[in-house]
Amino acid sequence: MRRFYVDVLGFAVEWEPDADNVYLSSGIDNLALHRAKGDVAANGALDHLGVIVRTPEDVDAWAAFLESRGVALAAKPKTHRDGARSCYLHDPDGNAVQIIFHPPISGA
Repeated sequence: MRRFYVDVLGFAVEWEPDADNVYLSSGIDNLALHRAKGDVAANGALDHLGVIVRTPEDVDAWAAFLESRGVALAAKPKTHRDGARSCYLHDPDGNAVQIIFHPPISGA
């Protein structure tokens, strides 16, 4: 899991206190990965997580990059009614990840 977020999505490791916990940052987005103990529900409570990009074209660039790395897209880039543009993929554990340009916050 760590390798996917670091090697494919470009997050940097901020802190890895032990083998079960790692804290990552893209400089804009932060993500904490914790290895679950025991039985975990198949789909958990997380619907998806979003990774913010600065422009609509960045969504397309990410989609092309991910596909070039063998990552199948769950949903190709699409512009939504609110002007956002995004695509979806799944990480190695099956969590949905949205690469998203969202006008109110992408330029921040």
